Order: sequence, then C-alpha cells, then structure tokens
Amino acid sequence: MDYYVKSNDVIVSADDFDLDETLDCGQAFRWKKIPSDYPCTYTGHFLNTPLTVSQTDGNKFIFHDTDEKTFNDIWYDYFDFGTDYSELKKQFSEDKTLKKACEFAGGIRLLRQDSWECLVSFIISQNNNIPRIKGIIDRLCGHYGGIFPTAENLSSETPESLGYLRSGFRARYIYDASRKVAEGEVSLEKISAMPICEARAELKKICGVGAKVAECVLLFGMHRTEAFPVDVWIKRVLEKYYPNGFPEYIEENQGIAQQYLFHYMRNLSE
Repeated sequence: MDYYVKSNDVIVSADDFDLDETLDCGQAFRWKKIPSDYPCTYTGHFLNTPLTVSQTDGNKFIFHDTDEKTFNDIWYDYFDFGTDYSELKKQFSEDKTLKKACEFAGGIRLLRQDSWECLVSFIISQNNNIPRIKGIIDRLCGHYGGIFPTAENLSSETPESLGYLRSGFRARYIYDASRKVAEGEVSLEKISAMPICEARAELKKICGVGAKVAECVLLFGMHRTEAFPVDVWIKRVLEKYYPNGFPEYIEENQGIAQQYLFHYMRNLSE
C-alpha cells in the first residue's frame, strides 16, 4: 500500500481491496453507497470520525477531506492495510473451493471495527436483513446527535425508551449489553485478549448473544481472525464442500477465509 496527499485528500494505491466487496458484505452497517463522479463512492463513520472514500480505477482510492494524520491514525488500521492479503489468499488457495472464492471476491478486507459498536450492531443483526439493520443503527445514531452512543449513554435507557429504534425484541438485548459493559460486568477489552473459548463464554453472558453473534464480535470487533461465524450460508458451505471439517492449516485465519466463502456462496445462490 502506498499513498500521497493531494490538497485535502489522501490518494491510496492498494491491491486486494474493493470498496463494494468490503463495505457491502455484511460486516459493517454504517456505510452507504452514494452517487458521485467516480465509479464507486461510500460515506460512513468509524465511531465519531466521518469518511467519504471513492474507488477510482482498479487499485486507486481517494480518501476525501482527510489529512495524513487522520489517515494514519484511523483509516490505515480500520481498512487493515497492514495485512498482506495477497499472501493470505495464496495460502487459502491451496484449497480448491477457497481458491474459487478468493478469485470471485478478492477485494474483501476484514475491517478493524470498534468492539462496542460491533457488539450492538450484531445484536441488532439477529433475524434481520441488512437494510433494516442499517435503518435501526441510523435511528440510534440520529437520536444521539449523529454519533454512536457509548455503553454509558445507552445504560441510562430502558427497553421501553429504546422504542424509537423499532428494533423489537432486540431492545432488551441492547439494554442488557449496555448495562453490563457500562458497569464492568463484561469487559470488552479483557475479552479481546482472552483465549478464544473463554472470550466466547464471556460474551455469551450478555442476553441475546449466542454462538453466531459472539463469533462476529470476536472477528469483526476484536480482529480475532480464528473466530468463525456460521450462518445459513456458511453452514451450506461446510455441508457441501467440507463435510470432514474446515482445513486445519488456515485455522488461525479461518475468519478471514470465511468472509471470502460467505460472499462467494451468497452471490452464487442469487
């Protein structure tokens, strides 16, 4: 990855990166594709920091109205530019099914999201579709002046006061997560450093956090790349292509491999 600053923008050259494949694959819900003069432009946030980013041609990207310090302090890590995805895909491609998945959507990157925002987002995602998830999160941030509220902010709410979200049964789960995190009963910082089995168990202390949500929080919110969320699409992948189990040689990065497989299977079935 290389970059240079031009006026108020940071211009990035990065291989193994595609905005559509990364920002619209179901791992984050605060990004919106918007009309522009470029082939592809998204606007979104990391916590309270907004960004508009365009993909201009192949591996060229414009981080609009972004200074060099903000790019290096926030967006470099968020888009995981420090990871060699070319090498990862080379390893994955020793498996014929993963090879097809990597070739199909080779521009997916694992976003390094905030663990609290990720936890709330995937609680909201349960039995839900992406447009509705985004709508609920939009209403949540809108209620707090355009920022994603902290656990302390939300712990002062009740399931009833969260009615403006129109999130149904998920409101009491959001409240429970907020209270437990705000009061220190659940420490996301400590969980991120725990052995994976202990981390899963700690996350499941929150009402509404089952196996899939716990894996998503570990993978997307804590960059625990050994986490492996299994939804209906991945279940089909495992049944069809891996009846004897997933390849052990990629175990430490199986969460990233899962992203390629998820995107491949979902689009193959459409």
